[in-house]
Amino acid sequence: MNTEEKARQETFMWSRTTFHSEYNRYLAQFKVESCLENIRGTSLLDLACGDGLMTEMFAQRMSRVVGVDANGKILAEAKKRLPDVEFHEGLVEDLDINEKFDTVTMLDLLEHVVDPIALLKKAASFLNDDGVLIIHVPNAQAINRRLAVLMGTLESCEELSPFDIQVAGHRRSYSLPTLKKDIEAAGLKCASTGGIFYKILSTPQMDWFLKNGLWEEGGFGWGRVGAEGTRDWKEAFCRASFELGKQHPEDCNIIYACVTR
Repeated sequence: MNTEEKARQETFMWSRTTFHSEYNRYLAQFKVESCLENIRGTSLLDLACGDGLMTEMFAQRMSRVVGVDANGKILAEAKKRLPDVEFHEGLVEDLDINEKFDTVTMLDLLEHVVDPIALLKKAASFLNDDGVLIIHVPNAQAINRRLAVLMGTLESCEELSPFDIQVAGHRRSYSLPTLKKDIEAAGLKCASTGGIFYKILSTPQMDWFLKNGLWEEGGFGWGRVGAEGTRDWKEAFCRASFELGKQHPEDCNIIYACVTR
């Protein structure tokens, strides 16, 4: 066991429900929806399950779900949320379970690890013969990051912000080409790729916008003045951003790959 790396991971306290929770709640919903469009079978291994927010959504669909996370403090929240789900505390690299799964999810993990190629091989080892590994990573080429470069708040799209490094624990950034390169280097096959959520603002700005936008009042400029109370316009905006992202995956907040052995 790499005790030094596990201790490092436990210093990062980011979770979907504690940082920018309004935006991350919607993003988690659409990340799971995207996964459900690509899952196989009835068993799922959720690598880097965090506080269990998305694990709970998977458990509503799959007959067997197992969660794994290196951060014991964050994992305790998942165990409290889902007392009947099996969880394992530790690095994925050290995981030793004698079970294969129809679907393995690795959502927002690859950017954190020391050796992404070795991790991809390890994750794929838990797949059934016809199983699928679903990988999500933040997109270095997302619209909001490209805007940030033009604004001067980032020097390049690949640059990691202090928040990325110090709070989230990122070691690298990915674009679709570099994600595919690592998948191929691990000897795996990329069956499909895509994007999740068309996002033009930074995460703190998106979170503020969702909390404070003129969703119920008039004058929000969606072209339907007088129809303010007819729909949940915040939900409609997020749904539209998810659907638009399917058409423009290279611009999205999250990019994904569905991988087979």
